[in-house]
Amino acid sequence: MIGLGFYFLKQALLNMKRNLAVHVLSLGTIIACFLILGAFLLLFGNLSNWLGQWGSTLSMSIYLKDDVSNYRRDKIDAFIRALPGARIRRFISKEDAMQDLKAALGEEAGFLERLTHNPLPASYEVVFEDADAKGINTEEIKRRLAALEGVADVQHSRQWVKRLEGFLHIVRLIGAVIGGLLCLCVVFIVTNTIKLTIYSRRDEIEILKLVGATDWFVKLPFLLEGAVQGFLGGGLTVLVLFLGYLALGSKEIYLLGPSPLEFVFLSGQYVAAFVSLSMALGIVGSFIAIGRFIEV
Repeated sequence: MIGLGFYFLKQALLNMKRNLAVHVLSLGTIIACFLILGAFLLLFGNLSNWLGQWGSTLSMSIYLKDDVSNYRRDKIDAFIRALPGARIRRFISKEDAMQDLKAALGEEAGFLERLTHNPLPASYEVVFEDADAKGINTEEIKRRLAALEGVADVQHSRQWVKRLEGFLHIVRLIGAVIGGLLCLCVVFIVTNTIKLTIYSRRDEIEILKLVGATDWFVKLPFLLEGAVQGFLGGGLTVLVLFLGYLALGSKEIYLLGPSPLEFVFLSGQYVAAFVSLSMALGIVGSFIAIGRFIEV
């Protein structure tokens, strides 16, 4: 039985070798489709993970008025330090805020030099660790801070978290639709590739049927061919995504709040499911392609 399995696998690999150009072209297209799907899964997974981090850690940005005096600023500073669980991560002066903006804009920051005055406010970045466990009332703290003389505005990370949760729900639905279409594209590509392989071996298949070969004896090499193509497509896609992760993983990412966010790769379960899905799509495509040979 094992020997027969090796025979079918050998035949599948020989089929791929005989039609190498077609398989390389289709494999490149499959990888392109899977890269879109894989990149979506990677980014969506990290966004969900970041939302979890923001849910457990509360951060606030407290913006000061331009005319605030040093006395008022010291009072605001003392008030913040007296809040339960509060830690001032950083005070950002107007000059520091402008430098941060220039750094973020990079080469596009030239227009800022034409400003006659600095419109950015000074601010405090405040972090509350384990806000839920300590029973911190976010809206109450925001109200008390906003009432202080010299405070222009107060924003906290959970305002954005609530908005992002709704946005992620929409993205999830859109991703499901796009993912389904990409899977159909992969099945279509594999189907047509296997059809071309079958067409190139049509004489050999007819001879096999004439000498008594069963339908499955003829079909199995093509099914394995589709499975191998799907496996290679999924495996190479994971490799490309991992290289992209290594490039991004070394950089600090700031989206909401003052703390950098950790960019993580897909878990082993997701990788296994992704490769299994690619193999399954390859087999489905092969099934469709060989269906017409049942009556040969």
